[in-house]
Amino acid sequence: MTRIVLVTAVVLVDPDRRVLLAQRPKGKSMAGLWEFPGGKVEAGESPEATLMRELDEELGIVVREPCLAPLTFASHAYETFHLLMPVYVCRKWEGVPQPLEHAELAWVNRMKLGDYPMPPADLPLISVIQDRI
Repeated sequence: MTRIVLVTAVVLVDPDRRVLLAQRPKGKSMAGLWEFPGGKVEAGESPEATLMRELDEELGIVVREPCLAPLTFASHAYETFHLLMPVYVCRKWEGVPQPLEHAELAWVNRMKLGDYPMPPADLPLISVIQDRI
């Protein structure tokens, strides 16, 4: 039986409709690839609570639950597990995103998202973001 891993991600959108991408650091799986911020849902934690915690830890920003709107989800079979990822959009937060756990951050025109190498689970999200953001 394949293990299902639940993670959650957010599409942070600035006033210019650019999207924040975070580059995975050296030493982690898929190092160097760009992703939408987020992380693993811990036991007893809602996807929204996960995002609020992860965005504080990874980017140093504060996001309130009402500012997280469901956008889509990703489902992808990796070699050793199956990833299930609800994805939210957020246009309002407190603070300035900083790469506290990532190699680098980039604000990207949504139509240029395909120019960045991403993990396989993130690739199908590009067209959804381009169409809906």
